[in-house]
Amino acid sequence: MSLVAIVGRPNVGKSTLFNRLIGEKKAIVDDVPGVTRDRLYGTAEWNGKKFTLIDTGGFVPKTEDEIEIAVREQAIIAIEEADAILFVCDGRDGITNYDIDIANILRRREKNVLLLVNKCDNSEQDQNSFEFHRLGLGKPYPISALSGRNSWEFLDDLVELLPEKTIKDEDPRLKIAIVGRPNVGKSSIVNALVGKPRSIVTDIPGTTRDSIDTIIKHYNEEIVLIDTAGLRRRSSIKESIEFYSVVRTVKAIERSDVAVVVIDATRGLEDQDKKIINSVEEARKGIIIAVNKWDLIENKNEKTADEFKEKIYDQLQTYYYVPILFTSAVTKQRLIKIIEKAKEIKHNRMLRIQTSQLNKDILPELEKVPPPAIRGKDLRINYITQTKTEPPVFVFFCNFPDLIPDSYKRFIEKVIRKKYNFEGTPISFVFRKKHRQRNEEDL
Repeated sequence: MSLVAIVGRPNVGKSTLFNRLIGEKKAIVDDVPGVTRDRLYGTAEWNGKKFTLIDTGGFVPKTEDEIEIAVREQAIIAIEEADAILFVCDGRDGITNYDIDIANILRRREKNVLLLVNKCDNSEQDQNSFEFHRLGLGKPYPISALSGRNSWEFLDDLVELLPEKTIKDEDPRLKIAIVGRPNVGKSSIVNALVGKPRSIVTDIPGTTRDSIDTIIKHYNEEIVLIDTAGLRRRSSIKESIEFYSVVRTVKAIERSDVAVVVIDATRGLEDQDKKIINSVEEARKGIIIAVNKWDLIENKNEKTADEFKEKIYDQLQTYYYVPILFTSAVTKQRLIKIIEKAKEIKHNRMLRIQTSQLNKDILPELEKVPPPAIRGKDLRINYITQTKTEPPVFVFFCNFPDLIPDSYKRFIEKVIRKKYNFEGTPISFVFRKKHRQRNEEDL
């Protein structure tokens, strides 16, 4: 997916816009300037085109404050990595010196920039946007991030600016991203698989600063390994180079088929590991959990592994479909199993179930356990079809699509996974209103 960065001085509504575009309250929003100290990531979609959105902290061009300097450096990195920039200003305040300085920086980098004048809540306030022509960044878009007013216009223009991603068509090889926290052994795993050092390996967290592609052969099949920088918790990213590493890791996940999330056996599953797994799932990529450094676990045996696995699944209850491998980059234990399992998951991501088979297998199971009545309405699912692979997407035609509860969607997922092998593969559901005159066989 393309990368879009939201930039602007503090307290102009960047995080509110971010939340609006991704459709959830993920960024902290407050009236106090500088609340967003670091960036956030999310996936947005418009006119069928998805893109990764980066919410940066308040950009203060000339400052001696240490935190503001770090935020500024990270915003500049986001600008350099992004395919397009959303520059947000405040229509009520008018043009400030900060806005002028940021505009000068953006013009020098010759990026695709859309100038958004926020806090224009009605047509009368839209006139506040006229003076922003002075910034020399093209026409200003008067918007209200809070209500979503006028968002459609700049979004239409934004998606036209984003490049078409054709990596998959150009390179059909299996692409595996090795991701995880710093110092869990990602580069050591790659080096062990390759048989020679391709990444710098030390005990210093974050040694790998960039994504490094390595080609290996497995039974004459070329496979691309993407070794990425360690992901840190956002609160501990202080150096701009670390922020750069995180941006590249997000992009590496996006261009992979399968992401191997490496965790440290001596530390167990940590909160940051969960966030990384969530990031892979949100990108709808194949997932493998590799418990590395298994050679350091004392009294390890099959029972120990089973207990460790059970504990992980207990903490990741919605990820019961993700395979867990116990590996050691030092002894090379089960490293080849990573490649073999990734190939299986790639196959699962490409799996397409015939419509007739889907309805034969799944509808009877749903009829046995129908959706619960909501607001006095009986919910019925009439028809199922698969519309996409990589990742698999299933469409359910029903009488009240907006009323299907999340608990029942999870039940449907378990039914489908029980019938078909989608191990390690996130699957997506779409619920639509059933049209009586629709020729179902044409779907």
